[in-house]
Amino acid sequence: MNRAKLWLPICVIAFWLPWFIESVEAQSRRPNFVIVMVDDLRWDELSCTGHPFVHTPNIDRLAREGIRFRNAFCTTVLCSPARASVLTGQYLHRHGIVDNTDRSVASHRLVTFPLRLQQAGYDTGFIGKWHMGNDASPRPGFSHWICLAGQGTSHNPLLNENGSQVSHQGYTTDVLSLKAVEFVQSNRAAPFCLIVAHKALHPETVQFADGSLSDPSAAKFIPADRHRDLYRDAAIPRRLNVVDSLLGKPALRQPISGLVPLSRETGTNDDTVRDRLRMLAAVEEGLGQLLGALEQIGQLDNTVVIFTSDHGYWYGEHGLSVERRLAYEEGIRIPLLARYPKEFPAGLLVDEMVLGIDLAPTVLELAGVSTKLDADGTSLLPLAQPIQPGAWRKSFLIEYSSDTVFPRMHKLGYRAIRTESWKYVRYLEQIDMDELYNLKADPYEMNNLAMSTDAQTTLKQLQDELRRLESTRNLARE
Repeated sequence: MNRAKLWLPICVIAFWLPWFIESVEAQSRRPNFVIVMVDDLRWDELSCTGHPFVHTPNIDRLAREGIRFRNAFCTTVLCSPARASVLTGQYLHRHGIVDNTDRSVASHRLVTFPLRLQQAGYDTGFIGKWHMGNDASPRPGFSHWICLAGQGTSHNPLLNENGSQVSHQGYTTDVLSLKAVEFVQSNRAAPFCLIVAHKALHPETVQFADGSLSDPSAAKFIPADRHRDLYRDAAIPRRLNVVDSLLGKPALRQPISGLVPLSRETGTNDDTVRDRLRMLAAVEEGLGQLLGALEQIGQLDNTVVIFTSDHGYWYGEHGLSVERRLAYEEGIRIPLLARYPKEFPAGLLVDEMVLGIDLAPTVLELAGVSTKLDADGTSLLPLAQPIQPGAWRKSFLIEYSSDTVFPRMHKLGYRAIRTESWKYVRYLEQIDMDELYNLKADPYEMNNLAMSTDAQTTLKQLQDELRRLESTRNLARE
């Protein structure tokens, strides 16, 4: 045999084999992702965030073995826009999902981080509540699709499973958790990304044929039967602003036909709070099942597990209950925990302001995906190490577009800015009703300084910064 002909393929193999081995190893090292999003969960409803009696050992495990962001926020206090922001990394005014009406067509066009992961070879799954339009059909970017019909029900859910309607028996949170475990345990060669979007802690509502919903104020939080007596004798903690007189909040004091004025009596009652926490118990158990499934397949430490919510909820602060669209702290603050030993030191606490829009770029950086999103958020990975003071964002934008679902919220669309020390709310359709709070001196937002002579310099600075945020992209470190 001609030795030259023999050496040629040997040289080619010798040249390419190390690259091939390295490529295969790199593929196997790419992390999986499991992202659990709870509906309407406040930041302070977990044991690890200071709740006095709620029992959340599996969620607490993420905090103990990973990173907890103590100042995490959504940028829109409304389900559909908040979820679109998490998926795209963009503010509401950029992704276009501006309210909870039927945005099915627009949501099919979203460029999301699961789409980028899928293009990079990930097996991507969505399980739960999509809540961007009544169309439950599979969205681009997901290899595996299990979606609740509309708002979903608390029991016996109807699911769109990869294009087919399938009825299930049982408590909805349990059904979704079982589906999530099945996805994680599936045989596959590729890394995976799974989003589990629970209906809990959302109340039960009725959706009519035209897409409208029954009266939200009459909706009930429905826990699993096994949890219906949980926390029965527990005293419900209340924040000091449940006794807010609203004297400095003309927007909330407007008389509305058919509605009683806001007061302590209009806030969320104790039984409703208990039922919300009882619903959380099933979510907590489902997370434990997911962590157990990851351990069984030997992928727990190779999986980025993220736990968060779309936005908060009112427990009577400022007299509010179901109108969770306002920019007060109880609405915008969310829990955010992540476990991934390769990047996040166990027990790390981060106090910098982080946002839901930061998750998309964070996931893509962890996955090593070079194709970027046109995102307004930024990767959170630098916060896994000490950073220089002032090296992170100093402000962020909060947006809400007025709708008519809740009469009290009609014409209360706003743009707001929050810094470490201040919050300014500019109502878009209301005159002389803006709000300004010194969060260091007034953390419960009870003293509106917008008309205070002493605060006018700060007000002007915040107004200028708000205009900048509304017109600037990729704002995280500016």
